[in-house]
Amino acid sequence: MAVPLMAVLAGLVLLVWSADRFVDGSAAVARHLGVPPLLIGMLIIGFGTSAPEIVVSVSSAARGNVGFAIGNAYGSNISNIALILGLAALIRPLAVESAILKRELPVLAAVTGLAAFLMLDSDLGLVDAWVLLGVFALLVGWSVRAGLRSRADSFGGEVAEELAEHPVPLPRAVFMLAYGLVLLTASSQILVWGAERLARGFGVSDLLVGLTVLALGTSLPELASAAAASRKGEDDLALGNIMGSNLFNTLAVVGLAGVIHPTAVNPAVIGRDIPVMVALTLSLFAFGYGFRKSVGRINRYEAAVLLAAYVAYNAYLIASELAGAS
Repeated sequence: MAVPLMAVLAGLVLLVWSADRFVDGSAAVARHLGVPPLLIGMLIIGFGTSAPEIVVSVSSAARGNVGFAIGNAYGSNISNIALILGLAALIRPLAVESAILKRELPVLAAVTGLAAFLMLDSDLGLVDAWVLLGVFALLVGWSVRAGLRSRADSFGGEVAEELAEHPVPLPRAVFMLAYGLVLLTASSQILVWGAERLARGFGVSDLLVGLTVLALGTSLPELASAAAASRKGEDDLALGNIMGSNLFNTLAVVGLAGVIHPTAVNPAVIGRDIPVMVALTLSLFAFGYGFRKSVGRINRYEAAVLLAAYVAYNAYLIASELAGAS
């Protein structure tokens, strides 16, 4: 078991490091090409932090292990909201002031509902997968259009400040993008190989490993980004990264996995994991949209609720696995 464990740890470290290089390189190249800061934040940084999820899920699906892929995507969404936003808001309450983000919150809730509906038949088929990818393409187009028409948005301003603080020459940016992508692919193969053997060695399900180890590990870029943004008071950047990542996971990550390897869905995903993801997304919608508040805000009390939900969910996962094994 020592070799698979080392493979998982080394794969996670390399995955997170290479994802950071890939996102930084992509954002710098986009800046040199004149892409508006808002679009860089929404599409490249927000979706780019999901690079670990997508390479791990695609690698898993290509090996016929869709349990890892679905668990990784939905587990990452749960971790992003309950753990990462919970920790970020505990450091400093997060205000939701950006008009773009307040329009995206209902979209995220609707997309999560769509994913839940498509999974009700316990099957991730080709039609389901293409529906998810089609909706993703439409949302990318909508984001581009909104970004080009809303250049004064506060989220875009925060992204512009971040890029200005860390300028990267174009040749170096292209090099970072290229080697980041190569290392992302290699590290995902190492990670999935080790995770498969750990699951077999400990006698636990692939879904559990995907929901816990892989989900937490591939969410580390979002954690680092959200914590840094929260400390700097860049609330819209922290929230925008999480929402972009969750949209990407729900639509593109699961959609690509389904196209590569259509499969039946574990009943636990329908009865346990999707309801938790839906509930957390609706709580984010309620906190962020600002009902009965002049400004939407995730305060420290709400952050504690999110963190408690994360702990309770993972405790339930482990208890359910132990009960099933006995």
